[in-house]
Amino acid sequence: MSASCALTPSVRTELFSSSSKRSIFPAQISRPRNKCEISRRDFAVRGIVASGVSVMGTPSSPSAASQSVQGSERLAFKPEGYNFWKWRGHKIHYVVQGEGLPLVLIHGFGASAFHWRYNIPELAKKYKVYALDLLGFGWSDKALIEYDAMVWTDQVIDFMKEIVKEPAVVVGNSLGGFTALSVAVGLPEQVTGVALLNSAGQFAAESRKREEAEETVITKFIVKPLKEIFQRVVLGFLFWQAKQPSRIESVLKSVYINTANVDDYLVESISKPATDPNAGEVYYRLMTRFLTNQSKYTLDSVLSKMTCPLLLVWGDLDPWVGPAKAEKIKAFYSNSSLVHLQAGHCPHDEVPEAVNIALLDWLSNVVSKPSSPKAMEM
Repeated sequence: MSASCALTPSVRTELFSSSSKRSIFPAQISRPRNKCEISRRDFAVRGIVASGVSVMGTPSSPSAASQSVQGSERLAFKPEGYNFWKWRGHKIHYVVQGEGLPLVLIHGFGASAFHWRYNIPELAKKYKVYALDLLGFGWSDKALIEYDAMVWTDQVIDFMKEIVKEPAVVVGNSLGGFTALSVAVGLPEQVTGVALLNSAGQFAAESRKREEAEETVITKFIVKPLKEIFQRVVLGFLFWQAKQPSRIESVLKSVYINTANVDDYLVESISKPATDPNAGEVYYRLMTRFLTNQSKYTLDSVLSKMTCPLLLVWGDLDPWVGPAKAEKIKAFYSNSSLVHLQAGHCPHDEVPEAVNIALLDWLSNVVSKPSSPKAMEM
């Protein structure tokens, strides 16, 4: 979401300035140089817009959604959604296609199952692909709860137990990446592999350093002095401003290196006015509670407990989470493979062909389907 109205000119420049001109084609990169790291501030301000589908609305052009981009088959858009599952009294939306070893796709902050529009049809040719909407996002209920990272971990674990019911590989982008890691730790007997695409999350040392910086810059001068009513006014305005097409297009182009993919459908899906009466309140809760209290969840804590193979597919031109983070994860977790791509924060939507190839190659060589799979006893 755009927050330029609430920030000083110097901060606006830092958050919204476009990256330098780069090649738009995917490729292997032997010496990654981008060392940007994601912060909770950037994540909160820009993550929802960059995802391509916000908590606010749903794609408004079914005909556009059925078209192909870059020659890739696209998941058919259904305004009513695909399948729904009841979880803790809340309606959860998910898509399922194909047969074979299950793959569970987890979207990033603010996105939905439809953000895997170019990946589901291709992966479903060899695997049984599930993509679900996390609670509070997409077509899932906008529940008025106290959001915490573990809420989504619990949701995906229960989804795998009740819907998938057999060993599976979990794939996640951004926030969904950290959720995938947490699920692998919480359900090791059912997760046979994890693939991360520009995952969110920080190592403990980074988190402490970031917390100290944000205490002096944001918390001290912005958050603490504001009473809840003023936070609601400011965030309410940001919620409205984030729907403006010009702002959305600008932010999208700063993270989609291939700006051709920032099409009318993508922009319109975010600019469409909120349709759920709880969307604004969910946004407020995420911005003021979840995104400002994540230091207790670190990459060290989950990676040190994980045992399955790990694939890192990284868009090296990501202005938030650069390749240095991928290299650090790989160094920390030995049972991992790393593929560098020339893409931004959402490589699966920007260069889907390259991502699909990387996933399929890794799945065929590293993660194999058990010879006699059995449904798990729950």
